[in-house]
Amino acid sequence: MGAVPRTLELFYDVLSPYSWLGFEVLCRYKNIWNINLQLRPTLIAGIMKDSGNKPPALLPRKAQYLRNDIRLLGQHVQVPMQFPKDFFSVILEKGSLSAMRFLTAVNMEHPEMLEKVSRELWMRVWSRAAEKAGMSTEQAQGLLEEISTPKVKNKLKETTEAACKYGAFGLPVTVAHLDGQTHMLFGSDRMELLAHLLGKLQVHGELPLTLVPPPFIS
Repeated sequence: MGAVPRTLELFYDVLSPYSWLGFEVLCRYKNIWNINLQLRPTLIAGIMKDSGNKPPALLPRKAQYLRNDIRLLGQHVQVPMQFPKDFFSVILEKGSLSAMRFLTAVNMEHPEMLEKVSRELWMRVWSRAAEKAGMSTEQAQGLLEEISTPKVKNKLKETTEAACKYGAFGLPVTVAHLDGQTHMLFGSDRMELLAHLLGKLQVHGELPLTLVPPPFIS
């Protein structure tokens, strides 16, 4: 009998490009590292408000750095990241509340589809995500009708509060439950540290993040 998978929680918001990077790396490595990956759709605006933090894109120097950083990381991890033309208006005006409520509804009603629908929300406008991920029109419509219901609103609020209790001040946040201890890791650049905690770090500290083919690129 093999070792029992250890549990990792990934708190993420599709508004966060760094969340996408962390999401893809963990989805690729969940079987290789023998982990039980629990995807936790979270509202980044709620975390920012609770922690008093600000999105990096709202600070001019960080925003300037962000574009180049995301482009290079996308190339390195083989994630086809392209900033939308209205990225800053999305952050300032539209936000991600409806999208994250939709993912919360997916997680509650069709959890087996959460990974695919989450990925499509990063890759395309969110209203097309369910169909592209293989969900029927009827299923998608039913979920869209649920995003304003108390049960979905409360579930997203509970998940966001859970991330805050772990100490989150942004996203993505990976919470590893290992040997009776809980480790909260912030950002998509903590995968080598996570591999170390899991006992999966390669010889000489090498972590071949790009050697596993991205499952979503045809």
